[in-house]
Amino acid sequence: MDYSYQQCVDACLECLNACNVCNVASLKEYDLAMLRECIRVSRECAEICGFAAQMLEHGTNFAEQICELCAHACEVCAAECSKHTHDHCKQCAEACRRCFQACRQLVAV
Repeated sequence: MDYSYQQCVDACLECLNACNVCNVASLKEYDLAMLRECIRVSRECAEICGFAAQMLEHGTNFAEQICELCAHACEVCAAECSKHTHDHCKQCAEACRRCFQACRQLVAV
């Protein structure tokens, strides 16, 4: 696995963890209705990032398509989490932005 692949895998795993933390923490918040979309997209983003990391580690022939999907999921999740003031949402949005960049860079290589 080359360096850019490893950077992308690391960013995906970081994002997976941040999304999972955000998802669980959001479920514990008082106003679940306000966080409904955040809960949904953070769960989806976590799943996609986990899949992307796993497939990149295996050396898939579909890296470009998987990274495009992952970047899109991260973009959507970052936009949603940025709407909220909770620390877990802010941290999730930042991790999503880093993962988005890593996936875009890998596709550009």
